[in-house]
Amino acid sequence: MDLIAQLEAEQIAELGKSIPDFKAGDTVRVGYKVTEGTRTRVQNYEGVCIARKNGSGIAGSFTVRKISFGEGVERVFPLYSTNIESIEVVRRGRVRRAKMYYLRSRRGKSARIAEDSTYKPKPGAEA
Repeated sequence: MDLIAQLEAEQIAELGKSIPDFKAGDTVRVGYKVTEGTRTRVQNYEGVCIARKNGSGIAGSFTVRKISFGEGVERVFPLYSTNIESIEVVRRGRVRRAKMYYLRSRRGKSARIAEDSTYKPKPGAEA
């Protein structure tokens, strides 16, 4: 088991990406590279992170949900994708769940998440 963790750590170090410390309930802004013909540009996708899968390993991913023109849109991003330019935490949410799937059936005020004003970064983690 230790060998697998060591190989994953080597692969993550090789990528050289800095992933901020975020969890479900946080509002994140993901800068995603979009290729249109021959040109590439960075498109920001901002919404609530409703789930994280496979932790912070190389196979990790997270789901971001936003409301676009009155319709709920969800997108799954691989954590260490080469198409992700940046991940920025816009606001910290105070939640008691690891998966926020219940937000799919909520609209308006009941879908709001309280802001966490007491957030402290973990020692050794990037802010």
